[in-house]
Amino acid sequence: MGVEITTLSGDGVAPIIAPIIDGLARLRISVFRDFPYLYAGDRAYEARYIGDFVAIPGAAVVAAMDGGRLVGAATCAPLAGEVAAFRRPFEDAGMDVSRFCYFGESVLDPAYRGQGIGHRFFDGREAHARALGLDHATFCAVIRPEDHPMRPAGYRPLDAFWTKRGYGKVDGLVGRFSWTDIGAEAETDKPMQFWTRAL
Repeated sequence: MGVEITTLSGDGVAPIIAPIIDGLARLRISVFRDFPYLYAGDRAYEARYIGDFVAIPGAAVVAAMDGGRLVGAATCAPLAGEVAAFRRPFEDAGMDVSRFCYFGESVLDPAYRGQGIGHRFFDGREAHARALGLDHATFCAVIRPEDHPMRPAGYRPLDAFWTKRGYGKVDGLVGRFSWTDIGAEAETDKPMQFWTRAL
């Protein structure tokens, strides 16, 4: 049957994505457990996070389905509707948040990688942003030290992929977000580098 890519959006997106919420939570917990996020996820946190996301007007999920099963997803929403932690670095830098679409997670089952689905996730989110009248896109990625003890041998960040898509780091545009790392007992703040591009 192959993988079908669909953008789920519209007024009150919550009921539209309701059938895939469990799958999205499962993928987030699984994918973000790996380096560099090392996220010790739990369903209670996921319920809050996804609930906040679907409440944003203009939010969308680009879903990859294989035979009715969610195997990947990428989210986006107008930055102006996001929580303060995402907006603040832009506001502090004097940037107009109303022009930006924020790209959240892009998570894909490892068995489906290397098939161009990551590019299709970006294509879908960029198209959605343009349809909303937004002319810039942004996302952020955690900053981990080069000598982090859990960094796998041969690890390659996604910088080259993002650069190929036309995104670039903005010097000084760094946010801070909290989650619990694997093996930790409590949440800690992490620095997150924002990347942007004009659409």
